[in-house]
Amino acid sequence: MVPYIATTQDITVIVRPVYLDNESDFFKRRFVFGYIVSIHNYGPLPVRLLRRYWRIQEEGGECKEVEGAGVIGKQPLIASGSGHSYKSYSVLQTLSGSMEGYYTMERAGGQRFRVTIPRFDLRAMAN
Repeated sequence: MVPYIATTQDITVIVRPVYLDNESDFFKRRFVFGYIVSIHNYGPLPVRLLRRYWRIQEEGGECKEVEGAGVIGKQPLIASGSGHSYKSYSVLQTLSGSMEGYYTMERAGGQRFRVTIPRFDLRAMAN
């Protein structure tokens, strides 16, 4: 798995995508990609992950946006010097595409800021 990495205000996001061949069906044009996200807080204060925003681009140019509270039903508090990891997936109708986005984080005291999720490639049979 190739890691894709971005750092914003002492928060590093690492994404590792993988093609899930057993979950995919070429003839139904259903290509499933899993990804593992690790978020590390190198700043002096804890941060809470409040929201996520994803831009999912398919090979032919079709794009969809997904946003909502937290990640996989959680709004984790990430302590200074600590991290949070989770697994998720996306289903495309094409053999390749990409994903990118951001998290909305909050520091103690209510200061909110966006943390970049790096753009990462999705390629069937390649990740």
